[in-house]
Amino acid sequence: MHKERRVISVIVKNEHGVLSRISGLFAGRGYNIETLTVAPIPNSSLSRLTIVTSGSHRVIEQIIKQLNKLIPVLKVIEHEELIEKEMVLAKVPLEERLSDVEALCRAYNGSIVNVGKDGIIVMIADEPTRVAHFIYALKNFNPKEIIRSGVVAIER
Repeated sequence: MHKERRVISVIVKNEHGVLSRISGLFAGRGYNIETLTVAPIPNSSLSRLTIVTSGSHRVIEQIIKQLNKLIPVLKVIEHEELIEKEMVLAKVPLEERLSDVEALCRAYNGSIVNVGKDGIIVMIADEPTRVAHFIYALKNFNPKEIIRSGVVAIER
């Protein structure tokens, strides 16, 4: 069975318990959430959840149908043609070749955002596949910590 990756945006009322109901829907039916980001929509009482999930075409259809049935959900957007971005923050020790780290960050739309006593913090924002490549390359510089944000997406 062919497994597809899907980015889904869900517009909800910004009220307590919404995230629990949506994540409960996924957990109760055994669907996996690969990434999840939530933020308020400016100048409204709504929030946007961006969910990356995967499954067969039938499973994805079921997820969409079930999301549409939830009470706090106002709209479910299946992205066809979209721009996806994900952010990474990472701590790199000062002992590493910082000019090489900076060059790597620039190659992935990033930069050094903080310098401390023990290390630097770098940030990049790029497409999820490129983020994975950045993290792979960054391992050459012995990062102390790497944090990924999850995907945000908007239709073209």
